[in-house]
Amino acid sequence: MRLDLFKIFLVSVLAFALAFAAAPWLAFRALQDATAAEDIQATADLVDFPAVRKSLSSQLVPQAPVTAEAPSIWTDPLGALKKAIEPMAPPPPKVDRYLTLEGLSALSRGYRPGEAPGVARVKPTFSDRVEKVINGPHPTYAYFGADRTRIAIKRPGQPEKQTVFTFERRALFTWKLTHIQLPQDER
Repeated sequence: MRLDLFKIFLVSVLAFALAFAAAPWLAFRALQDATAAEDIQATADLVDFPAVRKSLSSQLVPQAPVTAEAPSIWTDPLGALKKAIEPMAPPPPKVDRYLTLEGLSALSRGYRPGEAPGVARVKPTFSDRVEKVINGPHPTYAYFGADRTRIAIKRPGQPEKQTVFTFERRALFTWKLTHIQLPQDER
């Protein structure tokens, strides 16, 4: 009797550990499926949009060149007038195309927004699924921690470029996307 209880306990602990380790990967797969199906509510449940917007904004802002001090009215009156007339509004954000359903779908499949092939709306056959599993791209754990996990996906045809998705744990088995790290040359 005692040995049976120990086996049950051991199997329960192993099942819990497996479910805990698989939860971020399953959240990533759910994100892929939700964006491919254009399910707005499911995508909103899986993505912390303010945090992702902040992380992408910091990567997509061009580095401002270091310039000399602004022209003075006393030393350069025409330059000061030109500076005063320039529009004050910042350029439109580049982040918006990344945070659409199409943009998130492309990123989760390894592509840049706007460059991904369309998602097939037909139910895939068994051979299509096997081909997808064999050909990839396959999401892999770049880092796994108790509260934060990074999942990397390589770009099809360019394995040196990878996009890294950071998920944070919000509840025991609930993970939310909070950061997307773009490949180095796309920042």
